Amino acid sequence: MSAMTRLLLWLLALVTVALPVVGVVDGWWLTDRFPLRTLRVQGELRYVDQAQLRATVLPYARHGFFAVPLDQVQAAVRQLPWVEQVQVRKQWPDVLELRIREYRPFARWGNGLLLSEHGQLFPPGRAQVPAGLPLLDGPPGRVPDVVALYNQAREVLAKVGGVQGVAIDRRGSWSLTLADGTQVVLGRNDAPARLQRFADLLPQLLAQNPQRRLLRADLRYTNGFALSWGTATSTDTPAPAASPTLKTASRT
Repeated sequence: MSAMTRLLLWLLALVTVALPVVGVVDGWWLTDRFPLRTLRVQGELRYVDQAQLRATVLPYARHGFFAVPLDQVQAAVRQLPWVEQVQVRKQWPDVLELRIREYRPFARWGNGLLLSEHGQLFPPGRAQVPAGLPLLDGPPGRVPDVVALYNQAREVLAKVGGVQGVAIDRRGSWSLTLADGTQVVLGRNDAPARLQRFADLLPQLLAQNPQRRLLRADLRYTNGFALSWGTATSTDTPAPAASPTLKTASRT
């Protein structure tokens, strides 16, 4: 082996050992001399916990301006309650900027979740759930179907007070809750068509029974409904009637 070859091998070994050391020293030097001093948050935030947001970002910001892992910051912030989308960038000389878009709630979903306007389920965290949201429920994979039936119910029942909730159980059976608390059972088959027939007749049914409150409507019949009525009073909750009226005995 020639002297030149030995020299080249020695230099290569030296560089291989020295580079990691230089990298560590250089990272420490940059962090110490170019710290991030300002966290700037943009976006209309109503529900994101500001203290929780700062606590999430701080461990990454300590890396300094040049070494802060933007992709890790974005992933961590994205996991916070109410954060639908986040963009992270740096601004010289010491600013870390977050652009956050919150979920906009469309409805409550089942026991403890919310449904966004874009059809995504998310937990509310410690934030207070907005009042007046409808209650929807069903398997997560049926979100589009539940929303579609809710929108139909809201439209066709608008003249009789509207709808408070829509649900589909694991067997595929549909049910509604009207704004006044009336329970409506649609069953598994032809739910939209059954809902439409019921909505067309409901104003007439209510007009024929002005002193009574409709408690429950079972629409799982081929040519009619089974209705349960209570006596309406101004102060008491209506009590169910002794027996429902039944138009047909053929149920599906």
